Amino acid sequence: MPDIRANRLSREDIDSNFGDLHPPLSRPEALIEADRCYFCYDAPCTTACPTGIDIPAFIQKIRSNNIRGSAHTILRENIMGGMCARVCPTEVLCEEACVRNTHEDKPVEIGLLQRYATDPVLTDGTKLFARGEATGKKVAIVGGGPAGLSCAHRLSMLGHDVVVFNRDAKTGGLNEYGIAAYKTVDDFAQKEVAYILSIGGIEIRNGIALGADVSISQLNDDFDAVFLGLGLADVNSLGIDGEDMAGVENAIDYIAELRQADDKAVLPVGRNVIVIGGGMTAIDVAVQSKRLGAERVDLVYRRGPAEMGASKFEQELAQTNGVSIHHHAQPLQVQGPNHVTGVLFEKTVMDEKGDLCGIGDTFTIPADIVFKAIGQRLKDDVIGEESMQMQRGKIVVDENQATSIGGIWAGGDCVVNGDDLTVSAVQHGKLAAIAIDHHLRA
Repeated sequence: MPDIRANRLSREDIDSNFGDLHPPLSRPEALIEADRCYFCYDAPCTTACPTGIDIPAFIQKIRSNNIRGSAHTILRENIMGGMCARVCPTEVLCEEACVRNTHEDKPVEIGLLQRYATDPVLTDGTKLFARGEATGKKVAIVGGGPAGLSCAHRLSMLGHDVVVFNRDAKTGGLNEYGIAAYKTVDDFAQKEVAYILSIGGIEIRNGIALGADVSISQLNDDFDAVFLGLGLADVNSLGIDGEDMAGVENAIDYIAELRQADDKAVLPVGRNVIVIGGGMTAIDVAVQSKRLGAERVDLVYRRGPAEMGASKFEQELAQTNGVSIHHHAQPLQVQGPNHVTGVLFEKTVMDEKGDLCGIGDTFTIPADIVFKAIGQRLKDDVIGEESMQMQRGKIVVDENQATSIGGIWAGGDCVVNGDDLTVSAVQHGKLAAIAIDHHLRA
């Protein structure tokens, strides 16, 4: 019988397990870390930042105790700099590029310094940006996640009116529903949303989904421009026998349920949990299952550690939390009969052409719950426009985030160059807003 239940740990233990992953820096700690920066003229950290934040400039302002100025330097390029300070894989972006990142030294803690600068502004609602002079133009944005909100904020700064059509009950997208709870505590995602919307000129319509409630052609007719920041609402299938069996769940749905739970202690979790996948979502659901009290959590990935979408830091986080990671193994069958009891896997190798091949060596891991975390995709027929150019189930855009249909831009995970990072989605939204502004003023 499957062993799935709530209250595997005490409420106190769960509260501790879901505390802040990286507690904020104190003033002395921030000064010590800021003093480590070399303030490079041609800063490689800034080049490595997808949103182009002038990192030496904001760190210098922390040193001079100009916290408001530091926050402005960050948020003018990345309006979600507060969330990105918490969830960005800085170890493979700005901090990896830091000139102090050597065998003898460690990089400047850029992410923690960014949080130090932005948290006070977002907490007290300090106004750093003003709505531009009204242009009389109206833009529709589909999706209330990082890409959509970034686009909306920049468009408001440029004087345009914005209506955001969002399928969820809350605005925030991935930041609200898809990130591990220990990375964004104290309802931070909604505090950041409120700050973004405080600029004015942005109307939110929650509970409205593209395809079901509104179409692209409708929006194109009713608005001066359209931006699609849809995210990826569907989960890829495993394509194996038993996948539809009870106990096989989508990881992203479970993470969303956990994020919205008022009391995490009452959320059921299996004794033995299998996670199939190698990205950030796989790590998040694996670690959170362990922190909810699962005794055994096995994360299985078909390729090696270097090919995993999760960063080295995230992989180590899983292992230090008691998650067992198995590389070079692919699922063959979910075992039952009625509720999952385990998964049969086959070991894999890469052939000379770089293709993945099973070698016939199989093994079984027991499970009460199996989480699928092998990537997301657009829902079937959500676009509903035959003329929109697509590639591998994602929207094709140019360097300005324009789609193949005139008057429509797109960004975030739903586009071909989307990479499942909040910071990249924010940049897409910003670039699209600038392009839309140029188009509307032409």
